[in-house]
Amino acid sequence: MTIHTQNVTDYPNNNTWFLVWNFRENAPAEKVTAVFQRVCALVINLNNSALDRFPDAKASCVLGIGYDAWLKLALPKPLPRELRNFEAISGGKHTAVSTKGDLHFHIRADEKSLAYDMASAISAHMKEVAECAVEVQGFRYWDSRSILGFVDGTENPHGADREFFAVVGDEDAGYKGGSYLFVQKYLHQLDAWKSLSVEEQEKVIGRSKQDDIEMSDEVKPANSHIALANIGDDFKVVRDNMPFGNVATNEMGTYFICYASTFSTVERMLKNMFIGNPPGNYDRILDFSTAQTGTLFFVPSLDMLDGFGG
Repeated sequence: MTIHTQNVTDYPNNNTWFLVWNFRENAPAEKVTAVFQRVCALVINLNNSALDRFPDAKASCVLGIGYDAWLKLALPKPLPRELRNFEAISGGKHTAVSTKGDLHFHIRADEKSLAYDMASAISAHMKEVAECAVEVQGFRYWDSRSILGFVDGTENPHGADREFFAVVGDEDAGYKGGSYLFVQKYLHQLDAWKSLSVEEQEKVIGRSKQDDIEMSDEVKPANSHIALANIGDDFKVVRDNMPFGNVATNEMGTYFICYASTFSTVERMLKNMFIGNPPGNYDRILDFSTAQTGTLFFVPSLDMLDGFGG
């Protein structure tokens, strides 16, 4: 039987909406369940409608479910093998914080109007029983660069590797076709970053700024982002990071989002960055980028999502 995945292997678009919703503690359980069922059906409908109406818009919506919500909604047991509440990872100087998230919506579209309509339709249902904890509107910055000025996502897998690293396989047969989704909202200290010379910025990242060429191992600093965030060709994730921000307040950042067949890969990467490898040799990009959130979700297959919709 063919298992259909949600759109976890799609590429980043020009416009993205990221939404994290938390169910209200006092919301009646039966109403929470009813809204969740409607939202599952809605997500499937939005994807089908966008593909039919705007086939070239590369529009999609992916729904992820947090550990607490999985239990609250009485979804299948045993749970996905590695689904749990993310535990903060603290190094000597920086911390990958842990924040609550019941449902996560990742909306992509080249046309901003379409992304907005999808976000609006989802929110109309969710607000009956939940509060929106995070809303981030991401945008494509030049040739897929972060606000720091460097190309983001160069190490992403492509082709068949994209599904291999992003989608659960036979190792957890009950959840085959699903994916682990991890997100962090980072704010950048741009004034401090811009005070560095281009040469110093390149040492922080481990790549050339203009041409996006990785430094050789002999030249690349051991505490550069590339040296610590990439943990080998056998341990990859699919990143869909997008920049966001408010120029008036200088609150510019990156919404880090990745899909993975196993969360342990993501966790290993985070430990490298925040604790360091060896401990103390942390990712220097963290001196200029602060994690405001950190939440783990599971993205069920489309077939499972359809079942959740009743």
